[in-house]
Amino acid sequence: MATTPTYAVPPTFLGVDRSDAVADYLIAGIPMDIGTTNRSGTREGPAAIRRASRMLTDGDHPEHWVEPARMNVSDIGDFTLALGDIQGSLAAIQSQAESVGHLIALGGEHGITLPLLRALTKRIGRPVALVHFDAHVDTWPDNFGQAYAHGSPFYHAINEGLIDPHRMIQIGIRSPVQREVMDWTKGKGVTVLSAQDVHAATPAAVADRIKAVVGDAPAYLSFDIDALDPAFAPGTGTPEIGGLASWQAQAIIRGLGGTRFVGMDVVEVSPAYDIAEITALAAATVVWEYLALLGAHGMR
Repeated sequence: MATTPTYAVPPTFLGVDRSDAVADYLIAGIPMDIGTTNRSGTREGPAAIRRASRMLTDGDHPEHWVEPARMNVSDIGDFTLALGDIQGSLAAIQSQAESVGHLIALGGEHGITLPLLRALTKRIGRPVALVHFDAHVDTWPDNFGQAYAHGSPFYHAINEGLIDPHRMIQIGIRSPVQREVMDWTKGKGVTVLSAQDVHAATPAAVADRIKAVVGDAPAYLSFDIDALDPAFAPGTGTPEIGGLASWQAQAIIRGLGGTRFVGMDVVEVSPAYDIAEITALAAATVVWEYLALLGAHGMR
């Protein structure tokens, strides 16, 4: 039973009091937003997600019956960045991530995923499968002339051999997109489930499709909060209507037991546009669900 009132929980993720780098699961904030193409502000995302995670510290997960706050989790603080320098920041993120084990990153914009994948695949020695929740495919070759903005991480990740596109699945896609970008993405072997596909199916069926695509490969989860409909996540830079409900995302993640996850991130929380912390709480809950899934299935 929790003995600290929710409002007094320390300002780390889930209030954990560890900050060393030898835990099973390591939380790091990556407050980068210099590659955003619409509304900026995701540099404040990690702090907001940590604050909102206080709501998740007073009991077990009601399905998996583990308490993520009591798992072997450490919050190692925020990564340092190169001020105003996209390429310098990507290099700094990769360098810091290379020495970290099972990393759970709190973004920050979606551009942070590229250096995280570079570091992860260097450490494990092989490409990974990718489970990607998003409103956008993020496989544009450039964004208004900038090759490494937040709409391009998976274009580069595929071309650099960091992920196996035949074991990559995108969930919740619905934004405007050039036909050639979508054709390139699918032509590489990526499975794309639109938001309408998700709405027309059950969460269990979506989870089964994800597991069928990923198979037994080591997998990375990248969750852009704009995968959720703006009704559930208004605090983001590029909102798109018609997205997933919070309960759908929760149910899909809960159905991914047995997947060999080796890391994750949750990105694009922009607190300046949030209402009553609902976006930050959704992001914190995605991480909480991920931790509970790993804890219930004994995965490290």
